[in-house]
Amino acid sequence: MHFTKLHGAGNDYLYVNGFEDEVRHPSRLAVHLSDRHFGVGADGLILALPPEADGDVRMRMFNADGSESEMCGNGLRCLAAFAVTRGLAGGDTVRVETMAGMREVTLLRDAGRITRGSVSMGRPILEPAAIPVEADGDRAVDVPLKVGGRDLTMTCVSLGNPHAVFYVSSAAAWPLESLGPMIEHHPRFPNRVNVHAVEVVSPVETIVRTWERGSGVTLACGTGACAVCVAGVLSGRTGRRLLAHVPGGDLEIEWPDEEAEVRLTGPIVEVFTGEWPD
Repeated sequence: MHFTKLHGAGNDYLYVNGFEDEVRHPSRLAVHLSDRHFGVGADGLILALPPEADGDVRMRMFNADGSESEMCGNGLRCLAAFAVTRGLAGGDTVRVETMAGMREVTLLRDAGRITRGSVSMGRPILEPAAIPVEADGDRAVDVPLKVGGRDLTMTCVSLGNPHAVFYVSSAAAWPLESLGPMIEHHPRFPNRVNVHAVEVVSPVETIVRTWERGSGVTLACGTGACAVCVAGVLSGRTGRRLLAHVPGGDLEIEWPDEEAEVRLTGPIVEVFTGEWPD
């Protein structure tokens, strides 16, 4: 089975051309491939599959622990580039079918080479029951959460997958490695949750560290960066255009108004190709 490794701001996935190769047990394969000591090493596995509706390609995404997620903004950008460079889609606008709905990716080139992508990520989901998170009211903004003996405050948003945003004085110093898994599996999140520690630099700039459900600490999270932008607007901490500094690079997010879709722009890098024994 042939695969290609790509990353978006350090959020790395292994891509398989499902138009040609059949993957019978993707959850199991994701675990083996993603292992950074005994496998290839990645945050997960993404399959490029024939579309079922009017998209160019269909996306299935599996985390490093084998669990399947609805979508991933960084993975989505890279999937679009993978589809175009492998002849699965034509042009530099790619419609991708995901479990969270159709997403359109615009690929950006430098000297003819794909280097970045811009994704319309859909409208944020703000109703607690739809995120889902157990919280009172019509929005989960600055709501308390007690975990690990700490009294925390979070704002929750879904971009097709659930996110909990915590504003902290120092993202680097916040104990993400210990609190992340406890929050991910907290009973208030029936589908688990992605966790983000956010340090506000200015109304247009943040530093973000992420614990992704099913993968642990990652260098970037595209839907998470979008959730951080939305949470900043809802809580009055940041504006509708945001530069998010993540450990793997920078992501640009824009949420023009409450009726608009969130747009994410960031890098696309192909690392290498390989062959995994059957």
